Amino acid sequence: MEQILYILPRGLAIGMLISAPMGPIGMLVIQRTLGTGRWQGFFTGLGAAFSDLVYCLLTGFCLSFITGFIDRHQLLIQIVGSVVIAAFGYYLLQKNPTRALKTAREATTGYWSEFATGFLLTFSNPLILFFIIGLFARFNFFLPEFKVHHYIVAYLTILGGAVLWWWGITTLVHRLGKRINVRSLKIINYVIGLLLMAMAIVGLGMALYDYL
Repeated sequence: MEQILYILPRGLAIGMLISAPMGPIGMLVIQRTLGTGRWQGFFTGLGAAFSDLVYCLLTGFCLSFITGFIDRHQLLIQIVGSVVIAAFGYYLLQKNPTRALKTAREATTGYWSEFATGFLLTFSNPLILFFIIGLFARFNFFLPEFKVHHYIVAYLTILGGAVLWWWGITTLVHRLGKRINVRSLKIINYVIGLLLMAMAIVGLGMALYDYL
C-alpha cells in the first residue's frame, strides 16, 4: 500500500505534465472543441494520451534494463532530468502556441477518427521520449522494489492524469467558448513553462542537497 501511495500523486502529475504544453496537439484539441464540439476535442486528446502511454511504456521498459546503472548514478540522472525539464520549460516560454489555431468550424467526423488523429499526431513526435525520461528521473518514479502490479498501477495512473488533463481542458474551452483568445493561450503556455523550470530548479537543488 505504501508503494501505491507513492505512485499515485507522481503518476497523475507525470500524466498531466506530459499533456499540458500547448503544442500542435493542444491546439488541435482546442480547435476541434471550438469548431465541432467538446467530445471531438476530448477524443483527440484521448488519442494523444494513449500515444503518450505507449512512449511511457517504451521508456519504462528501457529503464528496467538499466536499474543497476540508475542506482549507481542516481545523482547524475536526477541532474540531467532536471536540465531536460528546464530546457523544455524554456522552450515553452519562447514558443508561440497559437500558430496552429483556427477558429473556423470543421466538419464533424467520428469520435474514433478524432482519436486516431490525436494518437498519430502525438506519436509522430518521438522527441517526447526525452521529456518523459526527464520526468521519470525527476520524480524518481520507478523504485527497485516495484512488482508487476506496481508497474500496472503506475502506467494506469499516468494515463489517468493525461485523461484528466484533456477532460479539464475541453470542459474549460467548451464553457468559455469564444472568450478563448490568443493572449489566454500564451498565458497558459507561459505558466506551464515557468512551472516546469521551477520544478527543475527545485529538483536540482534537492538532488545536490542529498548528495552533499
